[in-house]
Amino acid sequence: MLKRKRFFSFLIISTIIFSFLLISPDIATAASGGRIGGGSFQAPSTPRSQNYGGYGGNNFRGYGSGYRGGGIGFPFLLPIFGFGGGGIFGFLILMSIVGVIVNSFKNSSNFSNSSNTSIVSQSANPSKVSLIQFQIGLLASAKEIQVKLRELASSSNTSTSSGLQRVLQDTTLALLRKPELWVYSNIETGSVPFAAAESTFNRISITERSKLKAELTSNYSGQISTSTNNESYPGDSDSTNEYIAITILVASKKDLKLNNSANSEKITEALRLLGSISSNDLIALEVIWQPDGEGDSLREEELIIQYPNLKHL
Repeated sequence: MLKRKRFFSFLIISTIIFSFLLISPDIATAASGGRIGGGSFQAPSTPRSQNYGGYGGNNFRGYGSGYRGGGIGFPFLLPIFGFGGGGIFGFLILMSIVGVIVNSFKNSSNFSNSSNTSIVSQSANPSKVSLIQFQIGLLASAKEIQVKLRELASSSNTSTSSGLQRVLQDTTLALLRKPELWVYSNIETGSVPFAAAESTFNRISITERSKLKAELTSNYSGQISTSTNNESYPGDSDSTNEYIAITILVASKKDLKLNNSANSEKITEALRLLGSISSNDLIALEVIWQPDGEGDSLREEELIIQYPNLKHL
């Protein structure tokens, strides 16, 4: 049994290294941008339960179900190897799932000798969180969407679920009203155990934020800031600018089935579903866009380098 666990751990680590070599992105800094978001990852309350036979009993099947149902486990290997999108989003989700699986093995070993013990169940059938990354490349003539995002950043209460829901709804509405400006898109979804959701969300967020030269406009968890640097401040982009890139990152209790097909009908459907997420289901949100600074530009080659998974509509 111990040999099997060691072999399984070795297989996971080897897969991670190989996957990283395949999908390591070339991130180039192009322009300044803005950010709106917030959220709270609080563990749900768990009922008291009896456990007879240690961690290897019914509790462990909450993790095992991921291998069959696709919520967690090996199905996320498929996108990484080109069977459904993938990219850094899938890789980060895979890393978090591997961490949960490895920890479950450690916990299983630690409690293997316990039996006939009454405990408070901490991880029986843990909740899964749906993570969604929606990215869209717009023609630069979509200046009013940039203005709308700045207005949301200055007026939204991002410290509450209802405030975040308003940001999500208004952002999706602004995009839905300008379908003629859509040029590129990419949608990636996945589910992770609640215990790994916050760290995975943060890793994906950092990956997207690192693409910005600076965050000139920011409203996160009620903290509003605007750059006062005389050389760089929010304003209209340069007249030679070609594109505007917007990323919507969502963590939700609701499992949304979004199609990644690159056509206007599917993008419309995805935006409507995102905008309809209730404040009760919305756990965390980030809206990240670039460019945002006066004189900044984002040309097509820069867009493709920074967002390699975008598909032309």
